[in-house]
Amino acid sequence: MARSQIEWTEATWNPVTGCTKVSPGCKHCYAERMAKRLKAMGQRNYARGFEVTVQPHMLGLPLRWKRPQTIFVNSMSDLFHREVPADYVRRVFDVMSAAQWHRFQVLTKRAERLEELSPVLPWDSNIWMGVSVERHDYAYRIDHLRRTGAHIKFLSLEPPLGPLHDLELDGIDWVIVGGESGPKARPMDPAWVTDLRDQCVGAGVPFFFKQWGGINKKKAGRSLEGRTWDELPVLPRAMGEQ
Repeated sequence: MARSQIEWTEATWNPVTGCTKVSPGCKHCYAERMAKRLKAMGQRNYARGFEVTVQPHMLGLPLRWKRPQTIFVNSMSDLFHREVPADYVRRVFDVMSAAQWHRFQVLTKRAERLEELSPVLPWDSNIWMGVSVERHDYAYRIDHLRRTGAHIKFLSLEPPLGPLHDLELDGIDWVIVGGESGPKARPMDPAWVTDLRDQCVGAGVPFFFKQWGGINKKKAGRSLEGRTWDELPVLPRAMGEQ
């Protein structure tokens, strides 16, 4: 089990590794930095560094994890990258469908391909699907997500690189907001965060504030106006009864 320190999940599973930059949010990619470190350490899954690489020997891992977990899929890649074959994406979804005792969180910036493949994917209720939006000119990704068959649809607005006013949140089940962290972290205006929180409250969408970020994210913390926002999506009835 790959335990995760990401606040909104419990574990990670990487049946694909590596990626390429597709928009400004990718500029200081933590996964790229980590992949280089793992390659230097001799970790075999990163022998090609951050080049997109399918890892079929990793496919069966969640089936061997018997304790129910919330699992972030491809924390080190993007499952909907064009270099990941469509049949391999389907194999990953088949594993998630089979491992019904887990909840899987899939996140992509490649929302066009997500919508393109959506009709041939098994959208079981334990598969949560999200898109990243860092600036208003990428808000179109939300429309692609909305048109998929996912039961739980969420947004990762991290790192926000400007205000995200008047987002269309109809059909969205969860919103995560978090500032960029690391040595070159770009600043996040608190007004952007409170505006997004207020949009979610107004729309009745659960809001999760991950972190302020910065060079020392632990010191910056994650309190927003005196409280911690850890709201989670309302689960479909079938999952809640499991």
